Amino acid sequence: MSEQDPLKELRIDRAEREGGGRRGLWLVLAVLLVGTLGGGVYYAVSENPIPVAVAVAQAPTAGPAAVLDATGYVIARRQATVSSKISGKLTEVLIEEGVEVEADQLLARLDDTDAKAQLDLARARLAAAQARLGEIQVQLEQNRRGLKRQTELRSRQLASEEALETAETQVETLSAQLEAQRSQVRVSEAEVEVAQVAYDNTVVRAPFAGVIVAKAAQPGEIVSPMSAGGGFTRTGIGTIVDMDSLEIEVDVNEAFINRVGPDQPVQAVLDAYPDWTIPASVIAIIPTADRSKATVRVRIRIDAKDPRLIPEMGVRVSFLQDDTEASDGATDGVLIPANAIRENDKGALVFVLDGDHVRERQVTVGEEIGDRRLIEQGLTAGERVVRDPPLALSEGMRVSPRGEVGTP
Repeated sequence: MSEQDPLKELRIDRAEREGGGRRGLWLVLAVLLVGTLGGGVYYAVSENPIPVAVAVAQAPTAGPAAVLDATGYVIARRQATVSSKISGKLTEVLIEEGVEVEADQLLARLDDTDAKAQLDLARARLAAAQARLGEIQVQLEQNRRGLKRQTELRSRQLASEEALETAETQVETLSAQLEAQRSQVRVSEAEVEVAQVAYDNTVVRAPFAGVIVAKAAQPGEIVSPMSAGGGFTRTGIGTIVDMDSLEIEVDVNEAFINRVGPDQPVQAVLDAYPDWTIPASVIAIIPTADRSKATVRVRIRIDAKDPRLIPEMGVRVSFLQDDTEASDGATDGVLIPANAIRENDKGALVFVLDGDHVRERQVTVGEEIGDRRLIEQGLTAGERVVRDPPLALSEGMRVSPRGEVGTP
């Protein structure tokens, strides 16, 4: 028996071998899973571009320099949501979005059955009152002739005093009835006018010339000038905007409002058309501040009307120096938004677009001009830089520009 013990020790336990094999297999699968996840994360980071805002570096011009930048919106000073003066059911809507309308143009009709019936009734009453007035006038003329005869007969003692008084009484009575009937005719005429107004209120017309920007109701719906408290009554039929009343409204930080004055020249750039510079000027500074935002509202006149200008467009404006304050010559270097500059241990750097990737570049920063900074060295005019670069942005990352904004 002792000779068999060493042989038994050389035998392989099948259960132990299977357990060890499973552990090895799980270890291999774990390594593969970690590698796959790591590769996926790297692929996602490397392939998905980071959305960024881009500005174009531009050389300063010899004209007036910008002293302040602000953002705002194009608004319409003359805009109205048109509704009916009475409650009723729409039978016809004659407007569509984008259609130009003239002042007093027909926009919609309401059901006029009741109003037309009231108008017809008022007209009939007026006709009856006028007929009765004519009848009284004829009777009065006849009685006046009778009074004249009775007067002649009485002067010749051929008629009694009673007959003369009776004739006079009839004339006076009919004269009073005539005046009363004339008043009744005037009342009937006023009733016709009231009924006509009610009938005219079933027609909705444009209060001024403009463009329809919203159609809020359809035929068959109930409209009312006041909210009925439910979801089945419309309070408006459409919205009209007078495109000639467009202007720009911006919020200026109250710490810089001293740089803005009436009639100050302004350059505006729409977010939708970054290459289009719009001449403008300050209309007024609203004499109140918003305490929650610490800003003051400024109205800006658009000097060049254009069909590309539409309400609620985003716009960036630059308030310019007066001609007396403008510099005589151009400044060397380029201008970029101040928020495109990031500070590091080596100084200032910007992220320059190279295709769909970014490259870090050290720059020399000069004076501050409004919300922009002068870059004396490191950039050339026309190069694109990232505005307000994300903290995660670094050398060589792939980006997707959201839009380019030029520096006026």
